[in-house]
Amino acid sequence: MNSKDTFFSSKLTITCQGRLIDFSNPRIMGILNVTPDSFYDGGRYTNEPAILSRVSVMLEQGADIVDVGAGSSRPGASVITAEEEKSRLKMALSAIRREFTDSLISVDTFRADVAEYCIKEFGAGMINDISAGRWDDRMLPVISELKVPIIMMHMQGNPQTMQNNPVYEDIVRDLIGFFAERAAAAKLHGIADVIIDPGFGFGKTIQHNFQLLRELNLLTMLGMPIMAGLSRKSMVYKSIGGKPEDALIGTTVLNTLALVNGARILRVHDVKEAFEAVRLFSIYSAAEN
Repeated sequence: MNSKDTFFSSKLTITCQGRLIDFSNPRIMGILNVTPDSFYDGGRYTNEPAILSRVSVMLEQGADIVDVGAGSSRPGASVITAEEEKSRLKMALSAIRREFTDSLISVDTFRADVAEYCIKEFGAGMINDISAGRWDDRMLPVISELKVPIIMMHMQGNPQTMQNNPVYEDIVRDLIGFFAERAAAAKLHGIADVIIDPGFGFGKTIQHNFQLLRELNLLTMLGMPIMAGLSRKSMVYKSIGGKPEDALIGTTVLNTLALVNGARILRVHDVKEAFEAVRLFSIYSAAEN
């Protein structure tokens, strides 16, 4: 496959925090989970010193965006209250803004009032919504009013039910239809910048995940940047054996395949390895010219 053909129609720029972000070269989103129960790093970053240390390392290693999440979306995860979500985010975002003034911050939330709070109070520049704006009727109006990009993820069901025998007629065709509908909804609200996330591991079997990865380039016909979140997920470690802690090399392999197949953002726990994958992919792509 010619990697130049994998993003032939994609929009390659978005505006975030007053800056033009160019996806001609893929970008890296570093994950910061300020939760006690995330599947890989739950409980590691629940105080200010740990948070600041983590963000410092990610930025030094090449993260372009820091994605802060206060509620776990792992299979079977409990839903926390909006008040608890805001409290956790306030602690993290106030510290990050104080120490890393110019950092690009994304907030992982499906609640419009939480999104609005983080944008207005802490200058969050992007919202990463696992529901693609479907679970809160105010989300798209808030995104439109505050003029920030939104990441729309696909999920079948919700975190409590998504892995209960997920079924698709054709997963790639189903996702193309889903994202076309969500993009149309965003356009009706005047939202200019939409990134799509196929939601690896969210309401999908391992077979679904690998089919989706193999055919990821078909989603580029939608004309929106694609984000791939494969980091240390079960499709990696269940396929090779072990636990999330054993899945770094496997994650890097799948991240590289995602880049070849059209991903423009890698959402990762391990920034250094993702940065190296992006660097080598960029050299590889330039050599074809």
